[in-house]
Amino acid sequence: MGEHYVRGPGGARAALGYNEPMTPTPAEPISRVLSAATFAAERHRDQRRKGKDASPYINHPLALASLLAERGERDPALLMAALLHDTVEDTATSFEDIERAFGKEVADIVREVTDDKTLPQAERKRLQIEHAAHLSRPAKLVKLADKICNLHDMVVSPPTGWSLERRREYFDWAKAVVDPMRGVSAELEALFDREYRRKPAASG
Repeated sequence: MGEHYVRGPGGARAALGYNEPMTPTPAEPISRVLSAATFAAERHRDQRRKGKDASPYINHPLALASLLAERGERDPALLMAALLHDTVEDTATSFEDIERAFGKEVADIVREVTDDKTLPQAERKRLQIEHAAHLSRPAKLVKLADKICNLHDMVVSPPTGWSLERRREYFDWAKAVVDPMRGVSAELEALFDREYRRKPAASG
């Protein structure tokens, strides 16, 4: 899911303790969600989005979690998974790290939405379409929020170097992923459809 990022220059690791063996987060929901946000910020610290404004990558998982919370989703595990959804795919983080720090439920959701980076990109994209209908409800919500945010960013700050054709193809691929998940959230699906209607027009 982390197709839209670039790594920044290496920097000093923030002194947040994530180099050490991880311990479970506190039980209070707000503490757990904030711990996941802090963890994601640390892991994505040197990454930027591919858009023309090169915004910090952490803005993306924060946008997913905010989108879900604003639509009434209050399950801490869901919001934590939204914040952590790209950490295994795009940073030096393992599913075991996620489970140790945030629990099996969160790790399982992250696992569902994580691409296998050992596969070619075309195969990863095909598998996202194939697996979409079989995801758990929380994983579908994370995936749907991810596609909404990516389409929005594709319009307001398209990835540097992406041709019009490539951007149009991304819109159609995102819809192919979302369509098998329909029925999970009418409100989020309506938001996706609104963003899809902003698909760049073909030239000529």
